[in-house]
Amino acid sequence: MVAIPPGDILQSTGPRSWQVKRPTGSVQPVTENTERFISSPTTVESFKSEFCRQLRYEQGVDLVDARTEDLYQALARTVRSAMVDGWIATQAAHRAARAKTVAYLSAEFLMGPQLENALLSTALTDVARTALAELELDLDELTAYETEPGLGNGGLGRLAACFIDSLAAKSIPAIGYGIRYEYGIFRQTFVDGRQVEQPDRWLAKGTPWELAQPENAVTVSFGGHTEQHTDAAGVTSTRWVPSEQVLAVPYNYMVPGYETRNVNTLRLWSAKATDAFDLQIFNSGDYESAVRRQTVAENISKVLYPEDSTPQGKELRLKQQYFFVAASLRDYLDSVLRDDDLATLPERVVFQLNDTHPVIAVPELMRILVDERGLSWDAAWDITRRTFNYTCHTLLPEALEVWSVDLLGRLLPRHLEIIYRINEEFLSLVRQAYPGDELRVRRMSIIQERPERAVRMAFLATVGSTKVNGVAALHSQLLADKVLDDFSALWPEKFTNVTNGVTPRRFMRLSNPGLSGLLDEAIGTGWTNDLAQLTKLEPFADDASFRAEFRAIKQANKEHFSALLAQRDGIEVPAEALYDVMVKRLHEYKRQMLKLLHVVTLYDRVLKGEVKASDLQPRVVVFGAKAAPGYKMAKEIIHLINRVAAVVNTAPELEGRLRIAFPANYNVTLAERLIPAADLSEQISLAGKEASGTGNMKFALNGALTIGTDDGANVEIRQLVGDENFFLFGMDEPAVQALEDRGYNPTSYYEVDAGLRGAIDLISSGLFSGGDRTAFEFVISDLLYKDRFMVLADYRSYVDTQDRVEVAYADQDAWTRSAILNVARTGFFTSDRSIQDYLDRIWHAPAAPIA
Repeated sequence: MVAIPPGDILQSTGPRSWQVKRPTGSVQPVTENTERFISSPTTVESFKSEFCRQLRYEQGVDLVDARTEDLYQALARTVRSAMVDGWIATQAAHRAARAKTVAYLSAEFLMGPQLENALLSTALTDVARTALAELELDLDELTAYETEPGLGNGGLGRLAACFIDSLAAKSIPAIGYGIRYEYGIFRQTFVDGRQVEQPDRWLAKGTPWELAQPENAVTVSFGGHTEQHTDAAGVTSTRWVPSEQVLAVPYNYMVPGYETRNVNTLRLWSAKATDAFDLQIFNSGDYESAVRRQTVAENISKVLYPEDSTPQGKELRLKQQYFFVAASLRDYLDSVLRDDDLATLPERVVFQLNDTHPVIAVPELMRILVDERGLSWDAAWDITRRTFNYTCHTLLPEALEVWSVDLLGRLLPRHLEIIYRINEEFLSLVRQAYPGDELRVRRMSIIQERPERAVRMAFLATVGSTKVNGVAALHSQLLADKVLDDFSALWPEKFTNVTNGVTPRRFMRLSNPGLSGLLDEAIGTGWTNDLAQLTKLEPFADDASFRAEFRAIKQANKEHFSALLAQRDGIEVPAEALYDVMVKRLHEYKRQMLKLLHVVTLYDRVLKGEVKASDLQPRVVVFGAKAAPGYKMAKEIIHLINRVAAVVNTAPELEGRLRIAFPANYNVTLAERLIPAADLSEQISLAGKEASGTGNMKFALNGALTIGTDDGANVEIRQLVGDENFFLFGMDEPAVQALEDRGYNPTSYYEVDAGLRGAIDLISSGLFSGGDRTAFEFVISDLLYKDRFMVLADYRSYVDTQDRVEVAYADQDAWTRSAILNVARTGFFTSDRSIQDYLDRIWHAPAAPIA
């Protein structure tokens, strides 16, 4: 059969130039007598019947006439139908049991392709494969057709997706709340090496995985003013009179639990106008004005993270954040809590704030309880702070969101009043705890005074939550000791740690079937839901035949990835090489520039005759990264990487032994193919800047060794796998702080290190820019005179450690042993364990398995 390229290879719009091979011979088209309603297609025959029914009655075609799109849609809906009974039963059981629900509020859910995951969770993969084969169709070709949802950007969204997977697998009553972004963040392309952003049209043909519920739309308000009223008893109340309203329309995605009947819900909100079309204006001839309200309203859910360098962009971002939390709170209170006593709210639900994006939910709940439900301020505040918990995902001050008082007052006037009162009462508490310490009071105020009056959302979240957690041991320590130190001194019991994790279902069982099969043979299948069982693998590291099998699987994964890369991006790389991988969003603190300097150093050594090309370990350096549209430095670094790649990949001096691959539009689909192929995982952020990371966990669990700093979850990975199986380099966090305190001068490192000087000078020479010596002056000048994230300070340690990598990789047997031990010792990093930690330390929501 003709191979179907993965869904992210081609645009999701426009005609396909290829199709799945048509069934021939004895295969019969569906007839009028075919059963129209098939429940739970769990056998080969029932699966075939439901698939054919979906083709005829949903797609409107017979099997022999079906296009690839028809076949995919029918297959996806067939699998979806297998989840519906469990989904309905789950909701009914949770309502009947009055089960405490985890409501996970997140601006991102980077879900990845749904079809294979749904097949795995429902145990229908083999059934589907056989059923389709009997219809002369290929399951792998149809799963490869899928376009993944554009609902996230990076680690934050992927973590949220892992968490809702684990919540379902552990049968925890839970619902994820977010936004249904029509165009995602963007689809990345490269033009002359520069990033160009295109709309991600993932919804162009619709998606079979969502169930719209327009009848349950929620009205969300903005703007206007507030009015106060005093009743006959002298009680004063406040009413918000908004000037703008939009509809939040829910779209439900089913989240099946692996090997359970439990099917939880991800509810995403789409913005629509309350009155989308004004017929009178249209009839007057002003056609654009007739649909203006619709355009303005729908902008709210068009794109993830609209560029916010303009006042309009900032307003749209704040609108997005309030839009989805207001709809989500209303949804829970109206449809789940219903007529229950509001005082029981903290026993019925826990709202988890995934970073600062949903924090406006705190004053929104207060507004609902006080203004709409008539509770006293004190009663409402007690309920609110016992209902919310906050996860902080950063240590960078600029990533701790603030919203200007002017913008908040204009867009959400009642919420600003509520925030002022929360702050007033909180600062009164601070003054009681620290009499006379007005400096501390100013530091802890939710309202910052300079450079502009603004609301510190992380402070609001901390004050309004029961628990605040970091996402790795080091991160949580730094969060309590530095970022929120005044708050942890006041409320030490409020702070805790939950180290991140990843789902082994997607990032091992699905993405690395070769390794999964080997693990099944060696230690049984129980590891999929109990990753601690990977420790049983440790003795196999000393088994020569097992090492050979492990090595063969890794090589097969490289061959698969290199073939995909050639097909997807036209990038040719050898499969017989060290796969050195750095994939994460482009940010200076993650230090993609340090990795690039190493590549340039290797090239410079060959050019200067310091080493022969034949002495280099064949190496493929893979980058994957998007830069925020308004982030100039990040986009310049992307341009530089691509220009270096253009030279290095064709340099005769290197004899093909060093290649750079930078596939555009890195996403979950590509990650599932790349991670199993990786030998070396680049986790090289400046110590003290990365909260946790989850890519580091995925790579280690798939047998890649890590080169990294003592930062984020790297610390815990190194402690578990052992120093001998981890390439540690660079300053630790205290050393970074000490260098900052002394005064960091990056130029001094350039002056004394010949290798560093050679790499920077080679970039400045114009070799990678067609002779233009000024092309990358912006990047080089920043490195030499600012270098906020100390790339030059860690350069020598990094390059020397990479030299050790070259030597170690040459001993393939020893390398493979270390790779196996990485897998065996990193079972701790499952999102199932993370969720259990949240349950034990924060949520206290019991499981509710569906019979």
